[in-house]
Amino acid sequence: MELQLLKTTEKRYQLLNQMNIFSLEDIVQYYPYRYDIIEETYPSINDERIIIEAVVISPVKIFFRGKMSRMTFEVEDQYHQKYQVIIFNRHFLRQYLKLNTIITIIGKCQNHKITASDIKIKSINEIKGIHPVYSIKDGLTQKSFQQYVKKSLSLLNGKIESYVPEEMMIKHQLIHKNVALWNIHFPESQNDVKQSLKFLKYEEFLKFQLTMQLIKQKRSHELGIRKEFEIEKLQSFILNLPFQLTKDQQVAVKEIVEDLRNPQMMYRFLQGDVGSGKTVVSAIALYANFLAGYQGALMAPTEILARQHYQTLISFFKTIDIKIVLLTGSLSLKEKEMIYQYIQEGNVDIIVGTHALFQKKVQYHQLGFVITDEQHRFGVEQRKAIKNKGSQVDFLIMSATPIPRTLAISMYGDMEVSTIKTMPNGRLPVQTKFIQSSSMKPILTHLKEYLASGGQCYVICPLVEDSEVLEARSASQIAEAMQNYFRDSYQVGLLHGQMKDQEKDEIMNQFQQNDIQILVSTTVVEVGVDVKNANMMVIYNAERFGMSQLHQLRGRVGRGNQQAYCYMMSSSTSKDAVERLKYMEKSHDGFEISMYDLQLRGPGEVLGNRQSGVPTFLIADILKDFPVLQIARDDAIYLIDKYKKGIGYQELIQKIEKNLSVNNEYID
Repeated sequence: MELQLLKTTEKRYQLLNQMNIFSLEDIVQYYPYRYDIIEETYPSINDERIIIEAVVISPVKIFFRGKMSRMTFEVEDQYHQKYQVIIFNRHFLRQYLKLNTIITIIGKCQNHKITASDIKIKSINEIKGIHPVYSIKDGLTQKSFQQYVKKSLSLLNGKIESYVPEEMMIKHQLIHKNVALWNIHFPESQNDVKQSLKFLKYEEFLKFQLTMQLIKQKRSHELGIRKEFEIEKLQSFILNLPFQLTKDQQVAVKEIVEDLRNPQMMYRFLQGDVGSGKTVVSAIALYANFLAGYQGALMAPTEILARQHYQTLISFFKTIDIKIVLLTGSLSLKEKEMIYQYIQEGNVDIIVGTHALFQKKVQYHQLGFVITDEQHRFGVEQRKAIKNKGSQVDFLIMSATPIPRTLAISMYGDMEVSTIKTMPNGRLPVQTKFIQSSSMKPILTHLKEYLASGGQCYVICPLVEDSEVLEARSASQIAEAMQNYFRDSYQVGLLHGQMKDQEKDEIMNQFQQNDIQILVSTTVVEVGVDVKNANMMVIYNAERFGMSQLHQLRGRVGRGNQQAYCYMMSSSTSKDAVERLKYMEKSHDGFEISMYDLQLRGPGEVLGNRQSGVPTFLIADILKDFPVLQIARDDAIYLIDKYKKGIGYQELIQKIEKNLSVNNEYID
């Protein structure tokens, strides 16, 4: 229903729009982020909080310092205890704080001195209870927003759709949606909040899981192309690789090959830890697709990574007559036109590139298989673009941000999931050390010895240029200092995202050729770039990176059988930062680290935003409420099964289908 029914000012409508509120439904689904519980509270051994009703017994004194103010006065509570009250920047309250006025004080208390955070000119009985607190824009008050919620609920009475069938309401002992919505905004007890959350979280997850399972069901009926090829040739290729596949790689290859030979279209999510060998699995899959007579495309998020995939595939297929091209945005128009022609005429078997692969000008001869690296998902438009390039194309999506399989299955419920946990044989864990310093002095001796033995080193910085805002050491500053220090001994290069693609490629090639021994870089190197001789990494201001990001960066070293080292530099005294970095010292399991990071920072931060495949939930939390997510998944499978058998739930599934056609909110 229209927001204008609130009958408020134009300015208020604008403020609500800025909060992504465009309808009455949006208002009632704009939930409090916390609750203030007001009841008489006195300090305890562990807590200094105080909430008391008291009488003003002294005149108010105000002290000003510039625009800041400090107001003091005395009060007496009902037990005849006297307190001195101090409150900052609330001098406008003076007119209400007359002698013998009854007030409620909220704050912290030590030795009968209260530092107040709030003062209400009301008795405690008038305001006690649970008060929701909303994240609102300046220009709105908590009280006015609550009034909008109340009016919206009244106008929407009987018109709010529920996605939870009666069977599930009874099974999980849930309250009804209209009650849940009222109680989440206007609770009378903590149990009201608890019961409301129980319903709203379950409904949100059920809707999500029904959507995922419905997509999966539809896809199972999407006819793909059964790809026929000689298994012996594929096995021969695997046996001739310069290394043996790990058990997890073998399982992943088996699952993908079965998908390719299946008449249904493939939608598979392949996740693995940094350096676990996803690239070789993708190469085997591309070869199987080639043997079946189809073109394959491998899409990477950056040109540097696309180039590396291209070079890796060239080395894998050096003894096989298979034509591979690299298509990126930085190629000249003439080069692009030539590659477009090759692709269209079928003179190319595997095309590696960035998003340039799916531009309008690119016409494939017979595209059969698409792999995307580090792109958890495509948006709907991108998927359409890919589908239009071929007929019944198989999809494989790869990610190096590993999450537990159960969570992956729940989050990417519309896809099959393959997981690679085991590391290639002979791979040594990277020796990781947290150095509580912003200077390289503590590790300089080791660095010099390491460089003297012929090794190369990454130096990672969070910023490109100096910043007054952030006290992080910039890449350009560190590169200059290191160039001066190692002037006569080693070459120092600088790499960052603001450089032109050609410059980046040039620097990276020089590093790969060992013409540069120390590469000072921003997180441009985070994804994918392998330099076998580089087995030392120094990370400045390590506290500024997420744990999954640190693990990704660390994964750039130790790609061979040599011992590798990673030094995380930080002068931060933050307890959380020190704890995170110490955890990184002892843990080398990307799945564990990712889980720890998810718990600390939330899924959106770790796995990327909505475009990267993490659905945005209004009230549920993928991690904290994971058991509910699993229950909702099982229920969704059950409900869709009933629907398929014609035993009810037609209306519910139709609602989900309608949402899918109008707004693909979970996968767009």
